[in-house]
Amino acid sequence: MKIHKEGRRILFFTLLALLALNLLLFQFNARAVTFNRIFAGASVIAFLLLLQFFRSPFRNLLTHEDLLIAPADGKVVVIEDVHEPEYFDDMRKQISIFMSPINVHITRNPISGIVRYFKYHPGNYLVAWHPKSSTKNERTTVVVQSEAGPMVLFRQIAGAMARRIVWYVNEGDEVSQGEEFGFIKFGSRVDLFVPLDTEVKVQIGEKVKGGQTVIAQLKSTQPGLFGS
Repeated sequence: MKIHKEGRRILFFTLLALLALNLLLFQFNARAVTFNRIFAGASVIAFLLLLQFFRSPFRNLLTHEDLLIAPADGKVVVIEDVHEPEYFDDMRKQISIFMSPINVHITRNPISGIVRYFKYHPGNYLVAWHPKSSTKNERTTVVVQSEAGPMVLFRQIAGAMARRIVWYVNEGDEVSQGEEFGFIKFGSRVDLFVPLDTEVKVQIGEKVKGGQTVIAQLKSTQPGLFGS
């Protein structure tokens, strides 16, 4: 188990602050032994919770050019046909994954291909499962031309607790399925928008693992053997 690079600075300064507070309490509030012990215990628990949030577990990544792999750990909360206005301006199938504070918050490329569009949107911090969070919250939008042919749009969406989205991709980049494309700090959501004829492989309420769970299968537009 590794600690993700996005958490190292936060963990370091949090540890220093908690150690300083506990030392001050034991130095200047020595008579309140019970309170000091409770505060010390609470400090340890708080630090361990923060530590698990920034964990970066090893994953055996699943890759296939026409399979859409989960971009994040979490629970499937939306599967529906919707109008996607930002890039496609037509009907698409939306699949959304909610990431709770106890999930791994690394976000991964769901498909290999070329980044055709990228945009960061500042915004609000509605709870991540709110229907309007996809268009109102702070978010990034990435569109990848997949190796199978179809374009796939995916969004990192900040939630009520998330206050910073980090991304590692830009327009024109070639991305590989399962590799990290970003990180969302403290509770969030990832939306995917795919063609309507995409075969969804998950159900509402299903728990998925980033880089491992098959979300859907794209209809390949690439010519097969002998042009078939």
